[in-house]
Amino acid sequence: MGKVKNILFVMYDQLRADYLGCAGHPTIQTPHIDAFAKTGVLFNRAYCQAPVCGPSRVSFYTGRYVSSHGAGYNNVPFSLDQWTMGDYLAEVGMRSVLVGKTHMASDHAGMKRLQIDPVSDLGVWISQSGFEPFERDDGLHPSQAVDPNLAYNNYLRALGYDSENPWHDFANSAEGSDGEILSGWNMRHARLPARLPDEHTETPYMTDRAMDFIETAGDQPWCLHFSLIKPHWPYVAPTPYNDMYGPNQILPVNQSVAEMADPHPVVAAFQGHEGSENFRREEVRQTVIPTYMGLITQCDDQFGRLMAFLKEQGRLDDTMIVITADHGDYLGDHGLGEKDLLHEEVARIPMIIYDPDAAADGRRGSVDDRLVEAIDLIPTFLDSQGGDLHPHRLEGRSLLPLLRGEGEVTDWRDAVFSETDYAFHPARNALGVAPDRARAYMVRTEDWKYIFYEGYRPQLFHLAEDPKEQKDLGTDPGHADQRAELHEKLFHWLRNRAIRTTMSNDVVTQRTGNAKARGYLFGVW
Repeated sequence: MGKVKNILFVMYDQLRADYLGCAGHPTIQTPHIDAFAKTGVLFNRAYCQAPVCGPSRVSFYTGRYVSSHGAGYNNVPFSLDQWTMGDYLAEVGMRSVLVGKTHMASDHAGMKRLQIDPVSDLGVWISQSGFEPFERDDGLHPSQAVDPNLAYNNYLRALGYDSENPWHDFANSAEGSDGEILSGWNMRHARLPARLPDEHTETPYMTDRAMDFIETAGDQPWCLHFSLIKPHWPYVAPTPYNDMYGPNQILPVNQSVAEMADPHPVVAAFQGHEGSENFRREEVRQTVIPTYMGLITQCDDQFGRLMAFLKEQGRLDDTMIVITADHGDYLGDHGLGEKDLLHEEVARIPMIIYDPDAAADGRRGSVDDRLVEAIDLIPTFLDSQGGDLHPHRLEGRSLLPLLRGEGEVTDWRDAVFSETDYAFHPARNALGVAPDRARAYMVRTEDWKYIFYEGYRPQLFHLAEDPKEQKDLGTDPGHADQRAELHEKLFHWLRNRAIRTTMSNDVVTQRTGNAKARGYLFGVW
């Protein structure tokens, strides 16, 4: 074992925290990730800052809450004045490289205002969220908008998959009895195999590309963000993963009669979405979830390939490795499909970290129940390099003290926060809410979760007694004091965002009370 030289930052898309064997799932097969967890620390209470791809990833990539970076939904650009992981790691001499998905939209207006050419080196750096794009692929390519030069499609065509969009027609579709294409956009086809073999599908292809980078990276320290689209929909898997699991191996649906009979108004509006209505049918759950599980096992098998490669290359001795996800997936729980709201199924994320440093030996195989957040990763990476943690901008905390020694920290946080902007959803129209009012905020403590909805009553769950969030105490008279306490904690968090981003606290301290010494005399008689 040695010091951290490189970082492998692995992100799966829409992977639930409870859909790993090492996290307690009773039937799913994830032997490689399970073995990996025994070499590091599994953080059992890790939370994303927004339960949807784009804003969650911006928080990962900037180390800031959504209320601070402002990119509240998919394809909402975050301002180019936000520092990114690439900016921070460049300060400690580390490259930040991308293989896979970011879901980031470029701040074209900002570049135009500052007269930055989007195809210049600086323009590409900004457009790619501070990553060097070894190969960017955001993973969803409907035929109406597919990039004609998509590298994965070119790879498939070179293998003989003749189509204008082989991503859809082969990798994410099945085949009917008469040879017709059965689109993976339709969940009814989820149990059928993809029209190409496992080795030609997206997850093995992207794993190959990650290994290509590592093999040719040279001596400069690097952080590789290896970001896979799966197990995100389309729910299509190749043989043997499409029928590896049966309906008898899925988790029972998590919903109560009470929450379905009298749902919160915003939750009810989301229950009216087409995906939610479908996932409330057991036929849909029994068709889709086994394939979702198969995609996870495929991801696990490819992670095993990658770990074997790293061992062969000698990189396990100097590479910190993180496994996480941007958010979860409702899969019918609480009468919902997709993500976007703030139940545990979508706000809690997997987080496993391997630290090669010998100081971490005592913590290997630990399961840590302390509250951690996605925004903790950049401070952790910087701390591993002895870098400045920039507390005037970065809103997370380094996890290094939890990874090393005895893992004892006396003043760890007592709450985590997540938020959602549902302005782009049909639910907002159903509620008649203005786009700038469609927001909700979550605070989760050791025992409680409180969700504030702008314009609506709150939700309150006593997680210590109701971990499945089936009993909403948001209007219960007996819990008024608890709601008030958590409301104040949420308000305290909102008014303590890191907003003085252009000057460090150290500089503020240096300048405090020394105006006269600097020649500025005011109020002097």
